[in-house]
Amino acid sequence: MKYLYYPGCSLEGTASEYDASVRAVMHSLGAELAEIEDWTCCGASAGDAISYLLSLALPARNLAIAGKQSPRSDVLVPCNACYLNLKRVDDHMNRSTDIREKINVVLAEENLRYGGGIKVRHLLDVLVRDFGPESIAANVKNKLSGMRIVPYYGCQFARPYSDADDPQFPVSMEPLIRALGAEVYPWTMGAKCCGAGLMTTKSEVALKLVANLLNGASEADCILTICPMCQMNLDSQQNKASRLLGKDMSKSVLYVTQLMGIAFGLSDEELMLKKNLAVTAGFQTKLRSASSRA
Repeated sequence: MKYLYYPGCSLEGTASEYDASVRAVMHSLGAELAEIEDWTCCGASAGDAISYLLSLALPARNLAIAGKQSPRSDVLVPCNACYLNLKRVDDHMNRSTDIREKINVVLAEENLRYGGGIKVRHLLDVLVRDFGPESIAANVKNKLSGMRIVPYYGCQFARPYSDADDPQFPVSMEPLIRALGAEVYPWTMGAKCCGAGLMTTKSEVALKLVANLLNGASEADCILTICPMCQMNLDSQQNKASRLLGKDMSKSVLYVTQLMGIAFGLSDEELMLKKNLAVTAGFQTKLRSASSRA
């Protein structure tokens, strides 16, 4: 299977381990990723606060380029915020002729035009629907038996666009976790917000949200994420969360493709595991135990 790949800014910076593991796992599954040529920022969560037109023109530019590069290919997006922005512009342009014309005036500066029709898909949706648990299980070399994994989706994966999963209680990561041989840790916080960018502007609010999530997953071995912002907040704020709650909140927080890569037998270097701030000793012991049983 072939996809146009939009990594977005985070995956070339703070979440480079996500980018590396996505490319490695998709290669293992036999998928071909063609990066969108000359892609730019999608506006992230800040663009809309500056200019509504800018927040649409930025992702529209990327879709216009994708349409020229390979009009029949789906665009695969690993980052929740990028996924939301790319889907949003397609939706808004389809619903409003006025918006479509204004955006295409902007794009015309680069001799680009976007008329819709590009299918934007989150990485998790591609893994579950295009490959499926059976195909993923067939690639497992190190079955993760005995490990309890928390699936954490974040808020933007299925809200407001819910074609990939239930917006309040998403479940699409669960069959994938079981395909790796691990158990799904039962909880109801998979779609709760981590505070996102509030961690830099209203950190006292965001820290409570992160602490609640870590506390809810306290009996699990690992939290599995599909969003660079969620991973960064849950990964980097554990010391502060521990002080806030008065107990140890240490927890391994991996990207879904990092855990898949571990189960596929890919190396730590390929998955950039050393870049994660929190990979606990207990988690590593369980990984070694799983590997020795394989």
